[in-house]
Amino acid sequence: MPIRAEPFTVFIDESVLIDLRDRLRRTRWPIEAEAAPWTHGASLEYMKRVVAYWTDGYDWRRSEAALNRFPNYRARIDGLDVHFIMERGSGKNSRPLILTHGWPGSVTEFLGVIEPLAHPERFGGREEDAFTVVVPSIPGFGFSQAPKAPITLREVGRMWRTLMVDHLGFNSFFAQGGDMGSISSCWMAFDHPEHVAALHLNTVSFLVLPELDQQSAEERDWLRRSTDWRRPEDGYRTQQGTRPQTLAYALTDSPAGLAAWIIEKFHGWTIPGEARDPPYALDELLANVMLYWIAGPNPASWYYISFFNEKGGRKFPDGRRIEVPTGFLISPHDTIPPPPDSVLDRSYNVVRRINAPTGGHFPALEQPDLFIDNVRSFFRAYR
Repeated sequence: MPIRAEPFTVFIDESVLIDLRDRLRRTRWPIEAEAAPWTHGASLEYMKRVVAYWTDGYDWRRSEAALNRFPNYRARIDGLDVHFIMERGSGKNSRPLILTHGWPGSVTEFLGVIEPLAHPERFGGREEDAFTVVVPSIPGFGFSQAPKAPITLREVGRMWRTLMVDHLGFNSFFAQGGDMGSISSCWMAFDHPEHVAALHLNTVSFLVLPELDQQSAEERDWLRRSTDWRRPEDGYRTQQGTRPQTLAYALTDSPAGLAAWIIEKFHGWTIPGEARDPPYALDELLANVMLYWIAGPNPASWYYISFFNEKGGRKFPDGRRIEVPTGFLISPHDTIPPPPDSVLDRSYNVVRRINAPTGGHFPALEQPDLFIDNVRSFFRAYR
């Protein structure tokens, strides 16, 4: 079946880059309280290094070329132009796999894992483990058109079903996601189990606890630790879910402000409480930030609105759960502590759970070998 999508080449006009460099050179820096770096947010010393490199060292054209190494497309879905990468896998038996990012990530998170997943034989693996890898940008992120008003991640899950089945001709496929990509993938598996053969997640998105008097001691302890994490960490979610428009004026106008807003999470959700730099190359971080700067960051924030009004948010109706076989890669420094199995089982048909020894919220970028091995080995049973 021919695909229903137009080839797309990533290219940003030079005038955008000139304007960006001009804004970076005119950055107005805040003062910083005396405390260990990263105690109250993005480190001032680190952000000065980020901006200096972004201004005079970073080359967007290299990032552009890295994106264009793979076939890029845009498809018209529900009135929106949706960008995606698709790398067809080796051999005759590659299975389609859709990988979905979240906030504050983008398709750039997956650039290092697309080729090994699509062509494992080139990286010491087996051709029979090959996937045809599809990596879409959520509407309002990167090069996918923004909706005119907030939509939900459940709607995104339905759009992904349309992309995979109606535009690409994959009647049965695998899905993997983290952060918002976990939520949209979960809704897709819930609403369209006839198409999603198996589901792999690196973020636990749907959590159901019984009433307090029915909770086990393990569940109560986990809930306490989760609450302790959210107390200092959850401000970004409240702001983006309640007053995203107010935030957008600052983030749309100041590249330094946008970078600090995003990169702080790549620190706090990877090495929380540590004073050292985030364990990512500046080129990796800035390629991701650039996709927010180019498109404008506001529409990416709108999805948090549904978390507060529960319209397509993080709760399945009538106590139901995902019945599609589901596997987890759970990292110790993700946005919540690793939950008890009993919490997962209320929302998912969990067939495999792997607790990573280290790492955080962005495993495809932080620990690509672990991510690749986990994805390959989990889906192998459902080919």
